[in-house]
Amino acid sequence: MADETTLGALVDAFNRHDLDAVMGYFTDDCVLDMPRGTEEHGTRMVGRDAVRLGLASRFAGIPDVHYGDDEHWVCGAHAVSRWLLTGTTVEGRSIRVRGCDLFDLTPEGLIQRKDSYWKIVD
Repeated sequence: MADETTLGALVDAFNRHDLDAVMGYFTDDCVLDMPRGTEEHGTRMVGRDAVRLGLASRFAGIPDVHYGDDEHWVCGAHAVSRWLLTGTTVEGRSIRVRGCDLFDLTPEGLIQRKDSYWKIVD
């Protein structure tokens, strides 16, 4: 079962931009809902390959992306991670936003669904 330590290790893998390590936390049929998109759920990626591409796009669009001040909670088959995302877009715009991820977990503690939310900073 995933716990707060596991979710902290996931954040560490994100901060290393280690897609292989990140994907090790996900199921083969995983779903990723990105915070931006044309649908009410943002942009949805379904399946391991699509999720990997979606996460790679985050690293490509914000090459120095970093998740800090992270906190994690697990409650049965669900978990929450709250964090501060910082970085600089490829266009040179600085980003500093609070956000969270909502997770649906398998009994083995793998991520079946990751739903990401960011504050909108004007």
